[in-house]
Amino acid sequence: MSAAASQPLFDWGYARAVLPTLLDGLAITVQATLLGMVLAVTLGLVLALMRRAPLRPLAWGAALVIEFVRSTPLLMQLFFLFYVLPVTGVQFSPLATGVLGLGVHYAAYCAEVYRAGLESVPRGQSDAALALNLGRWRTLRDVILPQAIPPIVPALGNYFVAMFKDTPLLSAITVVELLQASKIAGSATFRYTEPLTLVGLIFLALSLAAAWGVRRVGARLR
Repeated sequence: MSAAASQPLFDWGYARAVLPTLLDGLAITVQATLLGMVLAVTLGLVLALMRRAPLRPLAWGAALVIEFVRSTPLLMQLFFLFYVLPVTGVQFSPLATGVLGLGVHYAAYCAEVYRAGLESVPRGQSDAALALNLGRWRTLRDVILPQAIPPIVPALGNYFVAMFKDTPLLSAITVVELLQASKIAGSATFRYTEPLTLVGLIFLALSLAAAWGVRRVGARLR
């Protein structure tokens, strides 16, 4: 009997041995997701407000940025930030580049969600606030956003889950996230079944938990 045939299909001992390496990669994945989402929801709101601005050049510029980002692959954007941006003298670490790429990419999608939420608030709300001399900024902060944000939280949460599942693309710019950590662990022993299976289970468990949390938050807001 050959040595390969004598090996078990799934070695639990080896799976336990590579788990700490995978958890290190998971920490990078979670960090990139959280920081990327903070950037996405912040920049997305800025883009949504710019697109609704009365100044046509500002609104058109925001629309152009949103459509360009949404119409090009995330992997291409990551390559551009990692390989082309340093030519201009601007260079970040691989993880910072990945966070920037994820944040900018999903900001374009969040901007459209914000825009839909802002447009769902009746125009009479802002007219009444302005009539009370609240000012445009205070009207936006105290009247429009509190009504627009709750209905769009589930959609933003779905993009959070999608971003988490897109983090393996960061391995293309040398970030050792969860999937890349499993590939490194597997290359040391030429056994990929255990690390890749564990990665799949981790992504599945965390994605389901995040989706459940999004549904709970959405139900509470409703």
